[in-house]
Amino acid sequence: MKYNNIFASTLIFIAVVVIAAAACTSSTSSQPVENALMTAASTPIPARSDPKTASDDEFNGVMVVKTEDEWRQLLTPAAFTVLRDEGTERPYTGEHDKNYAAGDYHCAACNLKLFSSKTKFDSETGWPSFYQPINKKNVIEKVDRSHGETRTEIECARCHSHLGHVFDDGPKPTGLRYCINSVALKFEKAVK
Repeated sequence: MKYNNIFASTLIFIAVVVIAAAACTSSTSSQPVENALMTAASTPIPARSDPKTASDDEFNGVMVVKTEDEWRQLLTPAAFTVLRDEGTERPYTGEHDKNYAAGDYHCAACNLKLFSSKTKFDSETGWPSFYQPINKKNVIEKVDRSHGETRTEIECARCHSHLGHVFDDGPKPTGLRYCINSVALKFEKAVK
């Protein structure tokens, strides 16, 4: 009976900490609460990052975590549909399909650098295509079995936003075609 009371007390403590952490998620002081919760529950919690202060060149393991409502407020409706609901923009409608300026393409949700104009090519598919990411750490590949076929989905490693798909029909040197939705990308022109 004594152990049941200790177990119940521990569960109540964990529940209080979880509620407190949820209440603090929008403040900058939530990190100590999250650390306390990790210790109390022995369950890892994804680290939170402000996309304005995190390194945008290479994913460092610190994820950007937001609620769907927070993403909805941050993104345009079209960007939300693609990035968060795994939608696809219509081919030949995106602003980056025919963009051949020198520069880098960042995640439109968290600003992580994903692709370079140096690896961009015209795949004639209607979507921006690249034969490799800037850094393999910056993208995640997942199996996508939607639409009655098996494809490889590409997500941003930092915020897990849907970017597009990768196929094995690209040019040398990789033979890959990262087919990405324009609305999932933010272009930063190279400084001369």
